[in-house]
Amino acid sequence: MVAFVSSIVSAQPAEKFEVASVRLSKAVETLKPSWSDPGELTFNATNIPLKILISMAYKVEEKQVANLNLCGNAQYDIFAKPGYGVLTPERLEQMLRGLLEERFGVVSHRETRMISGFALVTAKSRPRLHASDASVAGRAAVLRGRIIGRGTDMAVLASMLGQVLRVPVLDETGVKGGYDIDFKFAPEDSLDSSSPSLFTAIQEDLGLRLESKKMPVDMLVIDHCQREPTEN
Repeated sequence: MVAFVSSIVSAQPAEKFEVASVRLSKAVETLKPSWSDPGELTFNATNIPLKILISMAYKVEEKQVANLNLCGNAQYDIFAKPGYGVLTPERLEQMLRGLLEERFGVVSHRETRMISGFALVTAKSRPRLHASDASVAGRAAVLRGRIIGRGTDMAVLASMLGQVLRVPVLDETGVKGGYDIDFKFAPEDSLDSSSPSLFTAIQEDLGLRLESKKMPVDMLVIDHCQREPTEN
């Protein structure tokens, strides 16, 4: 007789921090938030607002979070550690979600919404892009009134433009490969800059342009969030 053995694989419970201290920060508001990266044995954060924790925990950019105002603008000092091992990116995200749900009562859901953004396209004239050496690793940075990059592809450039404009930007140039990019533009809050606007700069310097476009975006919607954390 042949015996058939069936096994039931149950879903593993979500990992949580073994110890977590969450306190309102006493640092001055002008002090920049700081936090430890994945790969450490503990998670430490100083002067960190909930909007950053939510972005880290749910892997979304701030512009992809709806009802973020429910979480307020308070800043917190956090020390947390797991029961064992290193906090890999995946473990840290999962544990931060648990922390937000337990200590701040965060309730959320995902949905797709049509929002206004931009498409990055080529201008009528040919793109004026300087191809990087094939051996150059991609590096890019968004500075105040400046975007620079080496080995930067158009998808990364679109993402950086989205950071400046605070709305989604999609690459629809059809241009492949990595390029050296360095151009300046007038910061949004500058009243006396001699630099051109971002829209003018990318067309004059790169031969690209931004077109308004409605697009579907995966949104994290905050349904509930309490600003005062529960007791340690």
